[in-house]
Amino acid sequence: MKYIDIPPVWLAAFLSIAWVQATYFPVLSLAGPVTGFLGGVLVGAGVILMALAFAEFRKHRTTVIPHQTASSLIQSGIFKRTRNPIYLGDVAILAGLILRWDAVLCLPLIPVFVWLIERRFILPEENRLRRAFHADFARYERKVRRWI
Repeated sequence: MKYIDIPPVWLAAFLSIAWVQATYFPVLSLAGPVTGFLGGVLVGAGVILMALAFAEFRKHRTTVIPHQTASSLIQSGIFKRTRNPIYLGDVAILAGLILRWDAVLCLPLIPVFVWLIERRFILPEENRLRRAFHADFARYERKVRRWI
């Protein structure tokens, strides 16, 4: 079960709900050039955030898999700005595609997704980092915000 309990699977599930709503139940519409552009910018920003984070994981030779303990505490690159750039990228992609697909009724899925990701992945990861890196993680946590 741990192999399918990963953030991309949850993101795909939330995106599926939004796509179904947009395709089969187009109740309200915010469609327009502004929302389309904003959606594209959010998706692009999400992909860039994830790419920057993956590059740091590779550089530091530590795991990107949420249920595993990291071998090093990454505090460089994008991790100087946010402790969770990949999750932030997931949220940006979800918000962007909801706007691009004009799935207005699914906008409340964004805070639900944030809540789920925090409870299911971020809090357990931070607890593992606390146990593994003690004072280093405490300093990092004080210096860098969880999201933005």
